[in-house]
Amino acid sequence: MEHVLHPQLLKTLGPGLITGAADDDPSGIATYSQAGAQFGLNMLWTIVLTYPLMTAVQVISARIGRVTDRGLTYNIARLFPRPVVLSLVGLLFIANTVNIGADLAAMGAAAALVVGDKGTQLFTIVFALGSLAAQIFIPYHRYVRVLKWLTLSLFAYVAVVFTVGIDWTTVLLRVAMPRFELSNDAIVMIVAIFGTTISPYLFFWQSSEEVEEVDGDPDAGALVERPDQAPKELRRINWDTYVGMGFSNLIAFFIILTTAVTLNATGKTDIETSAQAAEALRPVAGDFAFALFSLGIIGTGLLAIPVLAGSAAYAISEALGWRMGLERSPKDAIGFYTIIGLSVVLGLLVIFSPLDPIKALFWSAVLNGIISVPIMAAMMIVASSKAAMGDFTATTGQRVFGWLATAVMAAAAVAMLAI
Repeated sequence: MEHVLHPQLLKTLGPGLITGAADDDPSGIATYSQAGAQFGLNMLWTIVLTYPLMTAVQVISARIGRVTDRGLTYNIARLFPRPVVLSLVGLLFIANTVNIGADLAAMGAAAALVVGDKGTQLFTIVFALGSLAAQIFIPYHRYVRVLKWLTLSLFAYVAVVFTVGIDWTTVLLRVAMPRFELSNDAIVMIVAIFGTTISPYLFFWQSSEEVEEVDGDPDAGALVERPDQAPKELRRINWDTYVGMGFSNLIAFFIILTTAVTLNATGKTDIETSAQAAEALRPVAGDFAFALFSLGIIGTGLLAIPVLAGSAAYAISEALGWRMGLERSPKDAIGFYTIIGLSVVLGLLVIFSPLDPIKALFWSAVLNGIISVPIMAAMMIVASSKAAMGDFTATTGQRVFGWLATAVMAAAAVAMLAI
């Protein structure tokens, strides 16, 4: 029985696993590294708290896509005026583009550190063009296998922890009873962690990938039309998302833990980027830990960039009624692939512009925090609507945690604007 179930369980992992792993992109790694370096073990509680909230939101986004066989933009457009929807997806595009730029810069810097060379910009351009070519020329059913393998790069951050000594009793104590002053810096960090962990691009991506899965299977259909498929499909979505978001938060936990017991413990608290975190680890934890951390940055960047660019392309294409999908050829979805190309190219331009990448990333987080609230509220309304979801509306637990997550993100958005 064990040999029968195990491969089948692994086969169910797809959109949720990739979405969760993409959440730990180089920009997210930078945020988690800052949290560990600046506050030690005292920010680990945020990762535990965000897990049920993040999972509920992602399950709902996936559920909407699978039940309706339509992405979030289509469903949100049924509730909001067209100008509002276009404004939201436009802001999503801007935030994702800045995030892509920051991720590419981090990947280039990490590669330059690993090979001991100063060709950061060259590496950055190579990563950008390579990622773009993969999205354009490799069909989704093949590309998704590549993305699944790239999730393994995140285990680098688990491995790093075991290269240094950990007092697990103290770790558990700080998770349960953190010690820090509720200062301006602490509030900024809490908001940054929430904004990095629960991001709008993840909603659009997972919902759209569920649509891709349906479109790629001739025997599948929207659950409102094929209710016989619902029990199996909804179980798959739950399993896939619970595992994917658990994986995401576990890695975030380990990144904070690693930087807390190495950098914070030795007084190194001024980390701004993921590459700086990797470089700072070398004299403290050794070359092996440094190499693992650096290679993890590159792997997660290769995973996250398609998700960032793809989610914006799905959102905009659906808002404008364009043909879309990574399974389609570029000729068959010109507008969709144009958005993907623009996201990556403009992301490169952000890097080479006079803009401070750290400030640009902060403002993209502010944008994400603001636009996430109406998007999440709209998702909750759609997921609770029998007109949209038929007999497959969100469960009571999903609605409770989904609205709680919406309230938390609304509070985070207010805090970001007030700081």
